[in-house]
Amino acid sequence: MDQINIRQLKLNVVIGIYPRERETPQAVIVDLALHAELHVAGRSDKLADTVDYAKLVKRVRKAAAESRFQLLEALAEHIASLCLGEPRIAAVDVTVAKPGALPGIGVAVTVHRTR
Repeated sequence: MDQINIRQLKLNVVIGIYPRERETPQAVIVDLALHAELHVAGRSDKLADTVDYAKLVKRVRKAAAESRFQLLEALAEHIASLCLGEPRIAAVDVTVAKPGALPGIGVAVTVHRTR
């Protein structure tokens, strides 16, 4: 299976379990590995034959901005579900990192989901 990688997608989201985290959006960084068959697009050189990742990123940004999850796991699951809504994506790896989640430490979760 071929792969499209979207890296370092910076999002501002309300996420966390503590009251201070529920008041102000925080930065998270998302990496996506979109598993899809890309040979047709490689031969045709047409956007219609692949994943329009610009549109996908726009939808991920909108969904994240509207979200109010407590856990990184829940945000990652939500993004994975959104990605799998694209007919050409057979599987997705979603990594959501929260820099400074703990003093001096960043934390990230990764989920792998298939259709």
